Amino acid sequence: MILSRPSFAAALGAIMACLPATAQEGGKPDIPADLLEDAHVREELAINEFTAPSIAKIFESLEALAPLPILKFQRETPTNTPLDRADLAVELGFLIADGFLVVQAGELGKVEKLAADLTRYGKALGAGERVNRHAASLLESARKQEVAQLKKELSATQKDVELELVTLRDADLAHLISMGGWIRALQVSSSAVENQFSEERAKFVMREDIADYYSAVVGGLNPRISERPSFLEMRDLFAGLRTEMTLPEGEKVTQPKIAEITKQAAKLAELALKRDEGQ
Repeated sequence: MILSRPSFAAALGAIMACLPATAQEGGKPDIPADLLEDAHVREELAINEFTAPSIAKIFESLEALAPLPILKFQRETPTNTPLDRADLAVELGFLIADGFLVVQAGELGKVEKLAADLTRYGKALGAGERVNRHAASLLESARKQEVAQLKKELSATQKDVELELVTLRDADLAHLISMGGWIRALQVSSSAVENQFSEERAKFVMREDIADYYSAVVGGLNPRISERPSFLEMRDLFAGLRTEMTLPEGEKVTQPKIAEITKQAAKLAELALKRDEGQ
């Protein structure tokens, strides 16, 4: 059962009261304000460690770049679900991002497979019942060609999985889902800007605040995750992207700079999808 707003706030407060003081005090940086889902999230979730940037908001910020080159970056979801929960979370973020790409491109025939993959990953994370409802709605909305409703269901999928993670007290996974979504969005959008460059389009990619946010998030993960070689390298890449995306006063963004960001985004995507070698 999904909790009403007052009962959700009360339950969340009880959960947070049980967490160690260090976890409540955080260490996570502030989420870029335009990536918080809505006033409800800002009011009830933004002060705790479980809230992560909304993948829906990430794609809203890129709407001016449409159409994004989805065909150039088609990705087959592996048939074997990862055993490691960190890998599950990152790949779920990629899946949700792929959903927004599919909807924007009008490739609604791909929604059926997307819904099946979301269900599989949601079940593996322990949020199967919640994700099942959204998967069914995705199929119905695709059948009716309801693009706006498809986007709402994708956004709700992320939020409902995060709600499940709150009860499991697994904040790291919430951030990894969001991180996977942003990496996928950056991979596709930076390439779109490189191929059709203008300063106006480039500004949608130059988000040093987001790169800085995820650099800090990776550094604050459980050491079992953060000390994996791929995550150490991702943290360095996020820090490098922050530098690339920060322009000195008076300096204009150039196409070669966007090309370098595109290159780094591709490397990030490769590392993010690299599963734990113990599997």
